[in-house]
Amino acid sequence: MASNEDFAVSFYEEPQWNSQPAWKLPGWGEPVIVACILVGSMIVSRRRGYRIFDTTKREYGLLNVEPGYARTSDNITRDSSDTDSSIDIVSTSKHLSKKRRCCWATFYTPSTSRFANHYHSRLLQRFPFLIEMFYWIITYAFYRCTSILAQSVFSKTPIWDVAQDHALAVLEFEQFSWLSFLFPISEVEFQSWFMDGHETFLTILNRTYALIHIPGTVGFIGWWYYAAPSHASFAVVRRTMTLTNFVAFVMFICYPCMPPRLLPQEYGFLDSVRHDDAQSVWMKGKYVNSLAAMPSMHFGYAFCIGCTLLYHSGCGRRTLERGEVRKSKSLALFYALSGIVYPSWILITIVATANHFYLDAFVAFFVVIIAFFCNKVFLVFLPLEDWLLWAMRLDKPVPTTGDRLKT
Repeated sequence: MASNEDFAVSFYEEPQWNSQPAWKLPGWGEPVIVACILVGSMIVSRRRGYRIFDTTKREYGLLNVEPGYARTSDNITRDSSDTDSSIDIVSTSKHLSKKRRCCWATFYTPSTSRFANHYHSRLLQRFPFLIEMFYWIITYAFYRCTSILAQSVFSKTPIWDVAQDHALAVLEFEQFSWLSFLFPISEVEFQSWFMDGHETFLTILNRTYALIHIPGTVGFIGWWYYAAPSHASFAVVRRTMTLTNFVAFVMFICYPCMPPRLLPQEYGFLDSVRHDDAQSVWMKGKYVNSLAAMPSMHFGYAFCIGCTLLYHSGCGRRTLERGEVRKSKSLALFYALSGIVYPSWILITIVATANHFYLDAFVAFFVVIIAFFCNKVFLVFLPLEDWLLWAMRLDKPVPTTGDRLKT
């Protein structure tokens, strides 16, 4: 087994890049971009014909619901995202309780339909995408905690040294293991190609790394909420991405790994994003985990998005979902190519900017696959969601995903 010293010598070459830092996006730029995407998604996916401040009770036959107001969440049984666990009606009262069955156990949760006319409930019914925003904020908060938890786990051993050892182990595995044939071009050689006469290309990749991860992912979630043929299809992707997040968070805590750009200079990597003054505002601050290279969430998200675009293209699917229309050949080709090009572009970006190793993306690929097949694990939290909504006096909004396909 090669020693760290021999390994460093074999890769050592003073990184040279004489490109001047590109224009820097103001600190408020990214938050404004993300806020615009969220507000735009919220408006596009709004429930049309529904008024927040009109709580006048009217009789509309046996259903007793307003036109355009499909039904309360308590009456949804199949087309909602989270109804894969069965719900039974267990009361004949006006506000029916729910009987949740999950994990071989039965839970009785209160109905929230009595809160349907509360203004904050009606706000959610008008803009149901708000609840998706709320859950992604919770996920982001969990990510912010990974740095603190990792520090506590490795409190007796300097975490920086542990992360560096893990990074060197990754490099050694790529170059000297029996799987080394999968990595014919080293990360150092790959980045050097961009620094040697292709600086403009690298500058573009630096901007891609900084601006695509958060704004691009948020934009995708907003688009898929609107474009998905059904809320069930949207929910599979949302749960897959969320579970990918949490599996990655556990790995960040238990296996801190230094990105190539932070390795000592003798390993030949250059922190091109910082050199180009293109750091993302979301990757700054006290609680940012800079030792979270394994797995690559940039590639994990991109791979999940790519698979969704391929699915949405309809290519390879003999049957379509209810109400879904077969796309034209040109549109289907556009989505299919986008599904291939986007994750490929992100893979090039994360390696060329020395933010990730090949193996980081390789592991992220398998994490997404596992998350997809295990995404229904989040359904065990439905009783907790019911009680949370009850405590907040909120009626869960009926999703508008797929409404545009209904006639």
